[in-house]
Formats: sequence, C-alpha cells, structure tokens
Amino acid sequence: MKHAIVKTDFNFPGQTHKYVGKVRDVYTIEGKYLVMIASDRISAFDVVLPKGIPYKGQVLNQIAARFLDLTADICPNWKLASPDPMVTIGRYCQPFPLEMIIRGYLTGSSWRSYQAGKREICGVVIPDGMKEHERFPQPIITPTTKAAVGHDEDISKEEILHQGLVSKEDYEILEKYTLALFKRGTEIAAEKGLILVDTKYEFGKADGRIYLIDEIHTPDSSRYFYSEGYQERQDKGQQQKQLSKEFVREWLMANGFKGQEGQAVPEMTDTFVNEISDRYIELYESITGEKFDRGDVSQVLARVEKNILSWLQSNK
Repeated sequence: MKHAIVKTDFNFPGQTHKYVGKVRDVYTIEGKYLVMIASDRISAFDVVLPKGIPYKGQVLNQIAARFLDLTADICPNWKLASPDPMVTIGRYCQPFPLEMIIRGYLTGSSWRSYQAGKREICGVVIPDGMKEHERFPQPIITPTTKAAVGHDEDISKEEILHQGLVSKEDYEILEKYTLALFKRGTEIAAEKGLILVDTKYEFGKADGRIYLIDEIHTPDSSRYFYSEGYQERQDKGQQQKQLSKEFVREWLMANGFKGQEGQAVPEMTDTFVNEISDRYIELYESITGEKFDRGDVSQVLARVEKNILSWLQSNK
C-alpha cells in the first residue's frame, strides 16, 4: 500500500495547468496535450476516501486505453498514446459540462430513487412494477451536470437545451455516440460473460469536432454483472453478482456513511483495501480476458515521470 499513488506533483516542460480530480491528475501541456495520470485514489459518494488502492490506477488506465482503441471507429477520441501503465496522453479538448450516463438496468442510484417512489429520471418515465436489477426495454440516457465541486446533479435533455449547456445539434451527436458506444461495450462484455449494466461518457470539443474524452468502460465509470446465473438470481429475488465499485458504496452505507455533511468515513483496514485491489484486478482480467501484469511500483512516481517526459520529448 505504501506504493499506491495518491498524489502527484510534477512540473513538465510547457506545463500550463494542473487539475486534480477525484481520481485523476491532469496536466495541460501548452494548451495542446493533456497528460492524464490515473492515481490509486478511490472515491464514492463524490468523496475521495483516505487510502489509495494498489494497482487501481493501472487497471483503470489500461481498461480505458483498450476501450478507446476498440471504439475509435464509432467516434473520435482524445487518446494519442499510453506511455506508462498509469498514463494516457491525448489532445486537449474543451469539455462539455455534462456526463452522459446510460443505463441498461434499474440498479444503483436509479433503483434507490425508484424505491423512494420516483418514476421519472432526467425526464425519462420509468414504469411501475419493476424489480431491482431488471433490464429496461431499451437503454435510457440520464445525463448529469458536471460539477466542479460537490455532487453532480441529474438533468433532463429539455433542461440542458433550455439552459444552453449544449446546442441541440451537438446534443444529438452526444446521444448518438452514447448509444453506439454502449452497444459496443455491451457486445464486448457479453463475449466475456459479463453484462454492461450502466456507464458514463464524457465528451469535449477541439477545432469544432466532438471527441470522446476521459475514461471509458472502467469499473469506476461502469457497472458490470456476471451474465451466468443472472436470470436465476432475478427469479429468486437475489442480489446480482457484480464487478464494480458498488460494493464499496454498499460497505460505506453499511457503516453509516453516505457522503452527507457531518458523516465520517469509516476506517479502511488493510484487509479491506487489498480486497478492493483484488476486485479491480478481477474486473480487468474478466473484461479483457488477459492476465493482469502488475507493474513495477518500487519507484512508481519516478517511473511515471520518466515515461511521460520521454513521450513529450519525442513529440515536441
């Protein structure tokens, strides 16, 4: 755990800005490149938890890089290179102030809202009589605003257009890309015996063109069920076997934490931290069908910096 990256403080040639997100540290180079380092931080309920998770950043970065490559025929994306297991470098884009969340099943926060009596999510009407983890007739898009701090907020397509957050023309492209990316992700997951339950995509613009940015189909941005036994568990009213960080949220809730003001994050034992790490590695191996290669983390910060500098030097 002492080798988990929870903070970076690099100063690259041409660096003009540094942004620290919940999980990623993003360095802007001359307004041309973004250097995105997937740290080992973990967040839940929009709160960064106090301990890093070994190999989590490598898992996230390598899954995202793989899926960016596997979906490049659907829409252009920001990725240019991945010079380190924890790093992706790409073109600088101006992000849209939205996350395009798409759901294939009634689960997670949508189920919690449904349980509370809500029958509409982001302007999408949900029928009565649905069960937890039940599949929607077709996937639904439930966007959220992209908050600089605090919680993201649900928002409908109509309100997005009314507020002028995105033009009608651009939003229709975002919808088209979101549906197509989710379809591809669903197909790839099915080949590996998984169900892509829900996910989120972020988009930006550069030179008038829309690009897919940030991560894609990772356990931080997506929820997966195992397809084997799914229907049997549904029929018996059992919980689904899933690969996502939802189990972290459930652990936090069981220990009295929901990210609300005045609540303290429960102690994360070394055993629990290692369990989370193992879960992330399990998802990597399940979704890729490959053995996870644990990178050398003995001098991980030095390794990351060296690999980034080498790429920047060769792409001046």
